[in-house]
Amino acid sequence: MRLFGEFEYAAKSWPQAFRVVLKAEVLPGSGGLKDLDNERFVVTSMRGPSPRTLYQQEYCARGQMENLIKQVKCDLKSDRTSASTFLANFGRLLLTAAAYVLHQQLRQLGLQGTVLATAQPKTVILSLFKIAVRVKQYKDRVLLHLPSACPVKALLAQVCKRLYPTYLKMRSMSASP
Repeated sequence: MRLFGEFEYAAKSWPQAFRVVLKAEVLPGSGGLKDLDNERFVVTSMRGPSPRTLYQQEYCARGQMENLIKQVKCDLKSDRTSASTFLANFGRLLLTAAAYVLHQQLRQLGLQGTVLATAQPKTVILSLFKIAVRVKQYKDRVLLHLPSACPVKALLAQVCKRLYPTYLKMRSMSASP
């Protein structure tokens, strides 16, 4: 059960009363435990949208943006700008941005419909890229030999099959004049 409401509130230190949007929710408890109460309050100066619209479209969207920023900062280490020169730090930030774009493209082109379709960058990195592999290099190709007990072997094969046509398309575009 989820309900939305609103009321006016003014703290002692505030110059005026502000609109407070309330979301009250009762979630079923897990394992037969009692229900869990979940209340949220948003203080705003916005008058227009209904309480439901303001909470779901404005407040939750802002929270999602903060989650995406946290992914870039924590998972891709964009906060590692401790070099002594601006140019070095700028280069690190550019590489982080490129890594995030690559992650989003991987999610769109290779991971759709898989368990990692909505995974955060750190989960994808740990699941698909930080795995033991034996590399065999030939003149015309590189072979990766995964361990027989690799838990993501089928997923890696599926992702490679999905990405290979995109690779061929990009390769043909760069070769044409």
